[in-house]
Amino acid sequence: MAIRFFKAATPGTRHGSVLDFSEISSKKPEKSLTTWWSRSKGRNNKGIITSRHRGGGHKKLYRDVDFKRNKVGVSAKVSSIEYDPNRNAHISLLHYQDGEKKYILHPAGLKIGDFVIASLNATISIGNSLPLTNIPLGTEVHNIELKPGAGGQLVRAAGTVAQIVAKEGNYVTLRLPSGEVRLVPQNCWATIGRVGNVDKINLTLGKAGRNRWLGRRPHVRGSAMNPVDHPHGGGEGRAPIGRSRPLSPWGKPALGVKTRKRKKFSNFLILQKRK
Repeated sequence: MAIRFFKAATPGTRHGSVLDFSEISSKKPEKSLTTWWSRSKGRNNKGIITSRHRGGGHKKLYRDVDFKRNKVGVSAKVSSIEYDPNRNAHISLLHYQDGEKKYILHPAGLKIGDFVIASLNATISIGNSLPLTNIPLGTEVHNIELKPGAGGQLVRAAGTVAQIVAKEGNYVTLRLPSGEVRLVPQNCWATIGRVGNVDKINLTLGKAGRNRWLGRRPHVRGSAMNPVDHPHGGGEGRAPIGRSRPLSPWGKPALGVKTRKRKKFSNFLILQKRK
């Protein structure tokens, strides 16, 4: 899918770019697969902001995407390719032979009229889903399960892909888009191919208002605040931080301090850390 640039009619269109939506075939979603979604806007169940700079945004319906691919042995025809406002990847509408309809993440190269299937002995072709143990080494996959039957959790963003690099014992070794190399149980399922909408990473928003449409509120620098609001605030002119390290608004170290929690279960499964 190509990128379309605006004519510089206004300051907002001068640097903005959008996808040309040439592969999108349907503007309206399948009504039976949509549900109303109430966005949290960064607040918890008491209405207190727990994630800053979130709120507003355009109203949108949630498309129920099938990450489990659990209709085993039933082939489906790709009916349409649609835009999904809830993710940066596109989605494909499948019409199964038994009459059921489901959405899946659209893999790059999958076209309308193609047939896909989830099966133990499915062919290694784009859009098919099968266990990792039945997929050859070097194959590119996405929508990968971490636990058998839990549904795909890894490699779901637009343009991402993982590669099978080894098989040993009950585990398959995967190289993830982040550079992390990790083990995944061999009976976990994955989908063949790369997630579509590869050009998404090259888009330029062009104006602050487009960020607001996405539900992202302004991020104010701590140095632009008063001392009562932030440890970096105050001073005449552009003052330095005035302490040994940058801090968060609540006085916790903000840069150079690791905050990722050690996951006891998955620690031994990670062979090489992400880059």
